[in-house]
Amino acid sequence: MVKSLQDTVTLHNGVEMPWFGLGVFKVEDGNEAIHSVKMALEVGYRSIDTAAIYENEEGVGQGIRESGVPREEIFVTSKVWNSDQGYESTLQAFQATLDRLGLDYLDLYLIHWPVEGKYKETWKALEHLYKEGKVRAIGVSNFHIHHLEDLMKDAEIKPMVNQVELHPRLAQKELREYCEKHGIQMEAWSPLMQGKLLDNEVLVEIGEKYGKTPAQVILRWDLQSGIITIPKSIKRERIIQNASIFDFELSKEDMDRIDALNKDERVGPDPDNFDF
Repeated sequence: MVKSLQDTVTLHNGVEMPWFGLGVFKVEDGNEAIHSVKMALEVGYRSIDTAAIYENEEGVGQGIRESGVPREEIFVTSKVWNSDQGYESTLQAFQATLDRLGLDYLDLYLIHWPVEGKYKETWKALEHLYKEGKVRAIGVSNFHIHHLEDLMKDAEIKPMVNQVELHPRLAQKELREYCEKHGIQMEAWSPLMQGKLLDNEVLVEIGEKYGKTPAQVILRWDLQSGIITIPKSIKRERIIQNASIFDFELSKEDMDRIDALNKDERVGPDPDNFDF
């Protein structure tokens, strides 16, 4: 059972990744990014998830430096954006990400979206960076089963992580089973469905039973389902509240009730049909 903010899961290459982290999607660069990262690290978070397209890697890097937490204790994830995909351009994009973050290496680097005709070359670049020791783990984001199968046909190294939109309305059961079978760790972005689930009566009711908010119930459901989760917040009290999920455990019955909320409903684009 996951008992604290620092608890980790071991990826298939032996690297340990925290179960819980801070996402910084739509967090503004500069003070907002610096403060939210610093606050999260101050209250015990040890994983920060950013991406080139978020345009806040500089602020994230500064927040990490100002936090005073040793670099090796922090798990930093970034992602290569679609327009940078391809072999050489990915290597350049990675270096630019490191420069903006002010870091010597990344803990996890992901392909942000499965850009058709490009993601295999991009993956070769990630394999190269991994072999060079520039990144401790590599993975993908927003990959369906067929994307993963296609990628692994030619890959030397299989992805360690697949980060996808995942919440009680989009439980991704088949994808989860596939990834588990192949030793690929699932990670949820938008775990709270951008706030759309916070007044769901089933979640409210379950929360009342444990003295927890619907958000805390969802995040606990993630962990008990074996899914890494990275809720985003810039408010100190919410950053603390999101992480106050290690002092209770959902019953099997409550887990099943949350599973039953699935409607295969997305708030983000479908990885089979995106145009950016």
